[in-house]
Amino acid sequence: MSRGGWVALAVCVGWGMPVSLLAVTSQSFQVSATITPGCLVVGGGTNYGNVAFGTFSALATSTASVALTSGVTLQCTPGVALSMSVDGGLHNNSGRRMQLTSGSAQVAYSLFRDAAFSQALGISQSVSVTYSNANSITLPIYGRVQLPGNQPGGTYSDTLQVQLSW
Repeated sequence: MSRGGWVALAVCVGWGMPVSLLAVTSQSFQVSATITPGCLVVGGGTNYGNVAFGTFSALATSTASVALTSGVTLQCTPGVALSMSVDGGLHNNSGRRMQLTSGSAQVAYSLFRDAAFSQALGISQSVSVTYSNANSITLPIYGRVQLPGNQPGGTYSDTLQVQLSW
């Protein structure tokens, strides 16, 4: 056959085949996602919790120690290095102080980052927050007050700002 015959034969065979046999029947495509490391505050709104020392006589000189009670839980991407710092509060005057709601009297208090009250949580000191469950992280904040026994009766309070970073 001549070269032209091959061309005619190839055209005839190509037109006689079903279209589906000429179509590509498999192909690949990419699927990907990027997980950005981070944390989420769950519940509690803008209040991370309370350190409530309780009620005492105006003449009490006892020490009260409590942990942060919280309505919030943090959730972080597993492996995220979480840290926190706590400022000096609204009544920071050479240390953290609670102020009498209806006056100017103050009572000093201290914060710690462990339940044994052995690791002080300094003003604006950045500390690591360790966790074993990335879906249920609580802030390790513990408070201690030594009542002076000579303050006017009433409610004493302070508001602190917590800064989280990861």
